[in-house]
Amino acid sequence: MKLMLSRFIREEHGSTALEYGLIAAGLSIAIVTVLAQIATTFARLKATAAAASN
Repeated sequence: MKLMLSRFIREEHGSTALEYGLIAAGLSIAIVTVLAQIATTFARLKATAAAASN
């Protein structure tokens, strides 16, 4: 049993894919957050421009 556990702990196949998946998830969250902020900023600019033209 100890041998199987030590082999499992030393096993590194697939860990790279997991790391890349976590990096991709983090980047996706960052991109969505930035795009949401940009959309909010443009909406405010549009409202300000509409109010100024009245």
